[in-house]
Parts: sequence; C-alpha cells; structure tokens
Amino acid sequence: MQARMTNPAYVLPGAMKGIGTLFQAIGEGGLRQDVAEIVGLRASQINGCGACVHGHVANLRKAGVSEERIAAVAAWRHAPFFSDAERAALKLAEAMTRLSDLSGESVPDALWDEVADHFDEKELSALILTVAVTNMFNRINTTVQEPAGTTWG
Repeated sequence: MQARMTNPAYVLPGAMKGIGTLFQAIGEGGLRQDVAEIVGLRASQINGCGACVHGHVANLRKAGVSEERIAAVAAWRHAPFFSDAERAALKLAEAMTRLSDLSGESVPDALWDEVADHFDEKELSALILTVAVTNMFNRINTTVQEPAGTTWG
C-alpha cells in the first residue's frame, strides 16, 4: 500500500513546526507517556487509522508496556489491566472521538468529574490535547491512506 500523496504536514512546513510546538506543550503537561499512548491507540482503533495504531503500539512496546495491556486496549472495559485513572482517560478518549455517535453532550458532567478526579489541570489539558491531536492525525492519515509502518520524522 502506498499513500495517495506526501503527508500534508510535510508539504506545508509550517504545519510540522506547529505540530512540534503542540507536542512540546503537551509534554509540559505531565501526563504519563503510557497513558497518552493508550488513549492515542484507542482513538486510532476507533478511527481505523492503521498508521497511528501501528505507531502507538510501537511506542507502547518501546516504553515497556506489556503485550497483554496493549492487546487489551480495544476491549479495555473487559480487561483487568487498567487503573481507574486509565479507564477514565479511555472513556474520555472514546467520548471525544465518537462525537457523531452521541445524541447528548459529548462529555457529560459525570465523565468530566471522573476524569478530573484522576488528573490535575495540566495533565487533563495534555490528555485532551493528546486525544484531539490523535484524531487530527487519524483524519489526515486515513484521507491520504498513509500505510501502517509509516513514521513521522
């Protein structure tokens, strides 16, 4: 499989600069990397982005996350491998990703309160931006048909 075109972030150099700045800010939020990768993986699974699923799995492996936990992300509700904080983050990631599936608020107060119980304001900011950026990448990669195994430099 070959992408339809060069990734737009490479075609427009200012985009890559902006993405780098956004990642730097996210990194300042103090969110654990494994949590960021788990929510990124879940959003990418929902959106069917093979390039991002591949990348998040590789990053989780590199971070030493067990194969058991990685494999269970798609079925996290039925797996004992996630903490309450991780479960709250995964619920938020799904709510933010599945906007078109909702008939009510995208993030109900009860979910917001649950997530806020586990993450401080900086971590929560990093979590929200991580899910939002992942959804952006998913949309770019699925549009240009970026193949799994492709990495952003």
